Amino acid sequence: MSICLDTTALLARHIDDDHRMLILDAMSMDHNWCASAMALTEAMMLVDRLDLDHDHRERLGRQLRSDWDRLHRVPVDEECLSLATRLGRDQPLRITDAIHLAAAQRLPGPVSFATFDPNQIGPALALGFEVISPMSL
Repeated sequence: MSICLDTTALLARHIDDDHRMLILDAMSMDHNWCASAMALTEAMMLVDRLDLDHDHRERLGRQLRSDWDRLHRVPVDEECLSLATRLGRDQPLRITDAIHLAAAQRLPGPVSFATFDPNQIGPALALGFEVISPMSL
């Protein structure tokens, strides 16, 4: 099995809140971690928008880059974008959400999809993924 992390799950791994243990536990039980190739870019942009001091943002950026070295990255290529287009036509998704889900679809199954974004849960379930999310509990 693989865990495909969207950007929110990738960030949640390092941000102290009530749901952090959910993603840490899931990742400790399955060491085949994957993400779309755009997840790090999106995460690094979000880090700068978090209400954290400079040192904390720098530390979070280093942690994300360290994770990135351990993740299998699904390319956001023509095939991925084509899948994302089909998903976006069938589901009420933002383009970034469609790309994360399309990347997960390209992985050999079974796949768990980790997200902290409630907009992705229904489409992920419809695609047959086990969803790891505090909103799906």
